[in-house]
Amino acid sequence: MQENKNNSIKEEEKVLQEEVETLEEEVSNENTKIKDNRFVAVSIIVAAVLIAAAIVFAVLYKSSNGGANGGQAQQNATSTADVMKIQSSDAVLGDVNAPVTIIEYGDYQCPYCNMFAVETQPLIVKNYVDSGKVKMIFRDFIVNDRTASDTESLDSALAAACANEQGKFWDFHDALSQLEYNDEVKNPQTAENNGNLNRDAFMSIAQKVGMDQTKFASCYDSQKYLKQVESVSASAMSMGLNATPTFFVNGQQVVGALPYSQFSAGIDSLLNQKK
Repeated sequence: MQENKNNSIKEEEKVLQEEVETLEEEVSNENTKIKDNRFVAVSIIVAAVLIAAAIVFAVLYKSSNGGANGGQAQQNATSTADVMKIQSSDAVLGDVNAPVTIIEYGDYQCPYCNMFAVETQPLIVKNYVDSGKVKMIFRDFIVNDRTASDTESLDSALAAACANEQGKFWDFHDALSQLEYNDEVKNPQTAENNGNLNRDAFMSIAQKVGMDQTKFASCYDSQKYLKQVESVSASAMSMGLNATPTFFVNGQQVVGALPYSQFSAGIDSLLNQKK
């Protein structure tokens, strides 16, 4: 049974090599002996991560007009130029004149969005945003409220919009993403819509980032930005987006939370084109 599982892993690697030429075989050869079930699980996870990273890496380097598998069709309702326009509701992180723009469509309950926010975004900020090379924008795409009674993704977006009203969007965004990231680590199977993203949590973050709590509470309780959040999310849907996070990097669509090394390579390539 263990040998069959090992062979299955190797077959997945072979398929990956055919689809993505840049990915090399990373899992042990067919003669490797699996010593326990834990090693099998780790091997499967490694293979899955490599497959996902390679596929997303390929998407990053497709042209802004799309690429394989209908890239153009996914943007049929809204042009890339329209997507890249800065909207009045956008909170821009960095120099508005930065040559590279990264726009993320995300959901505060999306584990990969929070992984990006906690693990990758700080490195992009340190190495590119702070030096004026990149600006970042986050737009709400509510997909993790699965039923009519699920509202934590929407509630989080409304709270973040109220933070933006006080010029604290990115401080609030980062703290909220860290909160949910920690919850996902502790409760990987039950983190979604488990009640932790609530008014008390939002008020606590507002206090920590130095917001006027009275104004924040009034804004949040009145759902002041409900129409705005719903409109931005509906726009993402009309574009054909179906996954979070989805990024647009100077118009190039990237689906999934790439590791920093791949974002860095893509950013450097775009910066070199500007020279």
